[in-house]
Amino acid sequence: MNAPWLLLKNLLFTLLVPGFVVWWVPLHWFERYPRWPAPAAWGGPQYAALALAALAAALFLWCQGLFAVRGRGTPAPFDPPKKFIRRGPYKWVRNPMYLAVFALVAAETLFLRSWHIGVYLVLLACLVHVWVLVYEEEALRRNFGAMYEDYRREVPRWLPRRPRPTTTTVAPFPPDSRER
Repeated sequence: MNAPWLLLKNLLFTLLVPGFVVWWVPLHWFERYPRWPAPAAWGGPQYAALALAALAAALFLWCQGLFAVRGRGTPAPFDPPKKFIRRGPYKWVRNPMYLAVFALVAAETLFLRSWHIGVYLVLLACLVHVWVLVYEEEALRRNFGAMYEDYRREVPRWLPRRPRPTTTTVAPFPPDSRER
């Protein structure tokens, strides 16, 4: 697959899915008339929200870059990566892209001081958790087999932790090569 087409697909995914989840839904369904603070009135919460949003956006783009460059695919379920990714943030936690999206919504909650968007964040986290359990982990198990099972045992789903040494699953020896 050529790089410009892959880049375009990833860009479209980012605009449609995280753009919809992070901006359109919270601002149209949960906080219909947000009170945007004037820059002169910004305080600690707004600056903290901007810092959190910048870190979350960087994490999201890093992960998406790994999906495109290393995995040769997109985060979309209909066009998943062809290769298993276990680098960068994926060494620390299994779902860093979702965590980045949650952090973006949390930044929006903090910036606007909106408990409505905070409720949306909780609902979103619950919905995504069910999606990961029911669909995503099964699809990864089907596509990557024992390699994913090893990864699942070693890397936590939601709470990042320092990477551990990796386990490598190898095929069993053929019967005639065993020592007698």
